[in-house]
Amino acid sequence: MNPFLELGIREEIVNAISELGFEKPSEIQEKAIPVLLTGNDDFVGLAQTGTGKTAAFGLPLLQQLDFSQKHPQALVLCPTRELCLQISKDIERYAKNLDNVHVVAVYGGANISDQLRQIRRGVQIVVATPGRMLDIIGRNAIDFSQVKYVVLDEADEMLNMGFKEDINNILSETPDTKKTWLFSATMPSEVRRIAKNYMTDPVEMTVGTKNTGNANIEHQYYLIRAKDKYAAFKRIVDSNPDIFGIVFCRTKIETQEIAESLIKDGYNADSLHGDLSQQQRDKVMKRYRDRSLQLLIATDVAARGIDVNDVTHVINFSLPDEIENYTHRSGRTARAGKTGISISLINIKEQSKIRQLEKVIGKQFERKQVPQGADVVEKQLLTIINKVQNVEVNEDQINQFLPAIMEGFESLSKEDIVKRFASLEFNRFLDYYKGAHDLNIEARDISSNGRERGERGERGERGERGSSKGFTRLFMNLGSVDEFSRGDMLGFICNNAKISGKSIGKIDLKGVFTFFEVEDAEVTKVFEGFKDVDFNGRNVRIEVSGDGKTENRGGGNRSRGGSGERRSFGGGERREGGGGYRGGGDRRSGGGERREGGYRGGDRREGNGGGFRDFSGKRKESSNKY
Repeated sequence: MNPFLELGIREEIVNAISELGFEKPSEIQEKAIPVLLTGNDDFVGLAQTGTGKTAAFGLPLLQQLDFSQKHPQALVLCPTRELCLQISKDIERYAKNLDNVHVVAVYGGANISDQLRQIRRGVQIVVATPGRMLDIIGRNAIDFSQVKYVVLDEADEMLNMGFKEDINNILSETPDTKKTWLFSATMPSEVRRIAKNYMTDPVEMTVGTKNTGNANIEHQYYLIRAKDKYAAFKRIVDSNPDIFGIVFCRTKIETQEIAESLIKDGYNADSLHGDLSQQQRDKVMKRYRDRSLQLLIATDVAARGIDVNDVTHVINFSLPDEIENYTHRSGRTARAGKTGISISLINIKEQSKIRQLEKVIGKQFERKQVPQGADVVEKQLLTIINKVQNVEVNEDQINQFLPAIMEGFESLSKEDIVKRFASLEFNRFLDYYKGAHDLNIEARDISSNGRERGERGERGERGERGSSKGFTRLFMNLGSVDEFSRGDMLGFICNNAKISGKSIGKIDLKGVFTFFEVEDAEVTKVFEGFKDVDFNGRNVRIEVSGDGKTENRGGGNRSRGGSGERRSFGGGERREGGGGYRGGGDRRSGGGERREGGYRGGDRREGNGGGFRDFSGKRKESSNKY
């Protein structure tokens, strides 16, 4: 008997998924489906990406809904348009043998009129990104009064992207009697808070250990100088000729530059980031799924929802700012029970981040050596030989050309023919790696300013970006996405550090972080004041900022803070902007949902008596406790 039938799934649905290659349920499907089929409980499912979560909630939904009715009965919320499209297409495939099933994908970057038209025609399942869904609700174009089920997929990522308020507003449009099913790869306190606010005694199931990565993924890192990162990256790619990978960067600028440099260097690569139109995204993803692309260079936001089989490698060209994002990135490989490799390229100051990641995912990283030029050349040569050995010969087609071929090779010996065929591709690597130097470095001491002893800083000899005279520039991991204004931030700093507002200089409020200046004499008070402070369940991190990099003075760990850098990866020339993170507000999925704020209210500073608001909208005097 088919194991999905044993779980209680209807035969028509089982027949459809069998055609899609479903043979036996994954662990999350096996655990979740029997519970969700009852329709009696709220549900929290914790499982990594690639474990079959869409089928875990999609199959029960198809069994529970009444498709003779044409009003919305289920709402699935997810963080990005890519994932939105993926879920809606998957559910339609599962429903292949059912009548009158209508699923609509609602996401930004596409024509809203088409989406409204589909809704008016009648729909039972709405799959949506929060920003566009709010837009449609604001137009009074949809009625959720009879919704029975709400699914929050990739809940942790939706919160990371700043959708908390949007989710609250959308859920307020649904009946209190609905059942809420929440799926997430990690379980930070914000996700736990949503479960508490919108669920009643939910059934909770975990596949693997909470917040850990897929057991089939091998985690590796390469220790290199920042200036050698692109060269080392190319060597790693060249030493894995059959690589089919996703390369993650922090910013869309870095993404675009790496992709352009790779294309110029002869690689099958392209970029995926938030500035692309839906048509451009679809074109890139089609090429990648068809394997016309070998390397997809992507930002975290753009890559959410990418569900491509047989990805061999995930490469972290830049480590993510949030540890949880590493789990999401690495989950793009080793899907459906297969194995994969997650590679991180780090400089000497980022070693502490590797230790932190090891604690979170519960697995040890393996330190690898960047291949020497001769090793890469040998690997490529062996690959060419294997291709020749394994090539399929179409005897019928080639026989008619054999006389001309043999005549053309008549003057060449067997040895000459072998050498020339191998050299067709081999010469390029011989020339490139001629005299290639060793890119590996050893872990050495870090000097007091956070730089490797004996090395120039990452900006060479141009010096660091300085703070105002008499002030130290600090970094905090809270920003406008956490509903701070400059006045709020001023009061928050002063109340926790127990210092006067006159001690605070310029405040640069970004999307998910803030730079602020403090009088040199008060810096120690700031670190002491924020030692054990948390905000909405997150530890508040204060670090000394210089040249866009940060030094965690509280815990002793030093880490590179952000990516204000611009580099020309192909030619070795480097351009770097000052000021660290390239940020600027909430990032939302889709063209119509992406909002980038930057500064609110110019460079205005609010004095100590100006007051600030708490998050209920009330104003408090800054002398009050925050």
